[in-house]
Amino acid sequence: MLTKPDKVKLFTLMGSYPNAMALKDGRLTSDIVAFDFADVKVSNTAFKPLVREAKFDLAEVAIVTFLQAKQYGKPYALIPATVVGRGQLHTIAYNPERGHLAPGDLNGKRIGVRAYTQTTGVWVRGILTVDYGVDLGSIEWVTFEEGHVAEYQDPPNVRRAPAGKELVRMLLDGEIDAAIVGDKLPDPKLKPLIPDPETANRKWAERHGGVPINHMLVIIEPNRQSLETVIDFALKQGLLTRRFSVDELFSDTMRALG
Repeated sequence: MLTKPDKVKLFTLMGSYPNAMALKDGRLTSDIVAFDFADVKVSNTAFKPLVREAKFDLAEVAIVTFLQAKQYGKPYALIPATVVGRGQLHTIAYNPERGHLAPGDLNGKRIGVRAYTQTTGVWVRGILTVDYGVDLGSIEWVTFEEGHVAEYQDPPNVRRAPAGKELVRMLLDGEIDAAIVGDKLPDPKLKPLIPDPETANRKWAERHGGVPINHMLVIIEPNRQSLETVIDFALKQGLLTRRFSVDELFSDTMRALG
């Protein structure tokens, strides 16, 4: 009688998203693979050991982190599954108590972001440039932590906030003019920089054939345009030194499957 081979055990980093829960809670199983899910509450807190230590066998990863990891030869291959995608224009905010601010006012300002390499930041900066005419080089970007990939160095117009400073507090106090604060406004005093950002997000998605990709496991064809756009944004913002083709991102995966 034939016996089933032991399953391949994969130490896996994946958030508890609605589209991942069937896999995480055991409703969806495999005869070949057993997933050992890491006890990590917020996945992006583990992206640094992912790319610096190759800590996980399978992981979700921010797309810009993957692009940089590929540039520096890290041992991961992209597979065609989007874990997180969303509009981005609601994530940048300002404090209206310190005066009205619009995208056209950003040139020459100071803008905070968790890290310059943050995927949300890359999307927001790229859209501000293409759709709103913002000159990214005129802005001083204030960051609070380094990027996930150790080899990358921020461009000259990026400054680290003084030790002990916090992004939201600096925004409220007027030490920075705007900030990329994430999916929800962290303080009721803050206001989205983009008027009616949800409508702006919907219109952007309609024009570009889909929402911006944040995290992937690895391409399905409907993601091609979003990947081409984020590669272009990352290249123009100095996060990559050369342009990857979309097919090139999956070459390692295709070789493994072949």
